[in-house]
Amino acid sequence: MSDGNDPKAAAAIAEERRRNEEAVERHTVVSEEEWLKQRLALMEKEKQYMRMGDELAAEMRALPWLKVEQSYTFTSPQGDLTFGDLFRGHSQLFLKHFMMEPNQEWQCPGCSLESDHVDGLLPHFEHHDMSYVAVSRAPIEEIEVVRKRMGWKFCWVSSYNSDFNYDFHVSFRPEEVAAGKTIYNFRERKIGPETFTLSGHSVFYRNAKGEIFRTYGTFGRGSEQFMGIYGYFDVLPKGREEYGPHHSLPDWAKVHDQYESSGDQGSCGCAHG
Repeated sequence: MSDGNDPKAAAAIAEERRRNEEAVERHTVVSEEEWLKQRLALMEKEKQYMRMGDELAAEMRALPWLKVEQSYTFTSPQGDLTFGDLFRGHSQLFLKHFMMEPNQEWQCPGCSLESDHVDGLLPHFEHHDMSYVAVSRAPIEEIEVVRKRMGWKFCWVSSYNSDFNYDFHVSFRPEEVAAGKTIYNFRERKIGPETFTLSGHSVFYRNAKGEIFRTYGTFGRGSEQFMGIYGYFDVLPKGREEYGPHHSLPDWAKVHDQYESSGDQGSCGCAHG
């Protein structure tokens, strides 16, 4: 994330924002007949995109499975859990690798933004034979502080007492980082010297015998499909407004209790206070 104390960086961000807003103000305006013509043409591309998305999703489901042979222990506020316990009676588990290490003094805005989407979906998940669980390497006591402050209700457990995060390549040992031999998003890559954890998603299936299989995983920008907020931003005239050095989520997203104003709105959309 850009340094707010760097005047050159701040000036560059302000200039990019200004240019984008000027471009929005100068946008082409046409007659209703011409607008409808261009809208229908674009709709054909949108339908093609959706059909391609359906085909890609079918390929995701058709991916061969990988059996999980290792046993893992997770810690919840109620005590220790096995990997099978995370399924909570369902055959499908959607697991969020939440970016939180032991003694971490900051909170990942991307993981937090995604997590803000989840609670309202939990009843639908439960009725679709799906368990949703977030996992972090931080101890459960530290996780609970964040979960309660954020007001989240979903299940969030700690993998501190197992090698789970290391085996699934979302946490990295110092010697791996120093050697530049870390694996992330299924490839070996060099990460920053102070990076010991990253985020992502894994999907698992548990059969009648209790065997567990990894069926899918995605990391990096592959995670955007689980952030519905982008669907709203992408159709706005100003778009995502990612003006900072990353031109991605860190340029704008904050943990929801760290924005300058609350942004609370009434049912009619009028801001309170």
